[in-house]
Order: sequence, then structure tokens, then C-alpha cells
Amino acid sequence: MPSEEGDAVGAPGGEPKARAVKEWRNVYDLLDAVRQRPNAWVRDGSLQELAVMMSGYHLALQVHDADEEFAFGRGSGGVASWLSRTRGWSTATGWDAAIMENLPGEPPLVAFFRLVDAYREAADQPDL
Repeated sequence: MPSEEGDAVGAPGGEPKARAVKEWRNVYDLLDAVRQRPNAWVRDGSLQELAVMMSGYHLALQVHDADEEFAFGRGSGGVASWLSRTRGWSTATGWDAAIMENLPGEPPLVAFFRLVDAYREAADQPDL
């Protein structure tokens, strides 16, 4: 877990600063902001709080009929399906619970961002 409030989580050195909110293009810009200042977004590195925030983001996309593919639904698709397919994890209770259950020795936000980076890399693959 980050050693001080606001320490970046799982970000390689030299990672660009998060964009200003008015410049956000998609959910990954929100996640970049969370990665840069986790304690400003979720208490105590709580993956459950992040999942709730992501649900709110998804709801806002639906309310505003935004044209954005959302990969962080709780049940299926996107990250949940990827974790199930590539790791053999059950995501019946959500990707957040699957991460915490299967990686208990790793700080949850660190594990989440490591997996998101791998998911994004895999999503660039034509066979996904």
C-alpha cells in the first residue's frame, strides 16, 4: 500500500500526471487519477469502494447515453470475463471480490492496477 497519502499505486516511475477532469476521455483517465492519488478517491485502498465508484461511472454513462465501452461491470464482460478466462477465477461476486480472494498477499489496489495494465495490453491483441 502507498506509504503516504496520495502516493501513486502500481505506477511505474515517470508515469504522466493524471489529466484534469475536464480533459477526461474515458474510464481509464478516471483510473489514472485514482492511481496517482488513491487516498483522494478511495479510503484505505478499498477495492470495494473503487468498484462502487465504477458502478456509478457506468450508471452515468447510461443516463447520459454516452458512447463509451465500459469494461468494469460487476458481473460479466470486460475485466470480469478476462479474469475468468485468463486466470480461471470466478467473478460471480464481482471483479473486486475475485481479486481480493485470489491475491490475498498483495495490496488490493496494487493488484487491481497491475491487472488493469495487463487487461489493457491484452485488449490491444486482435484475438481477444
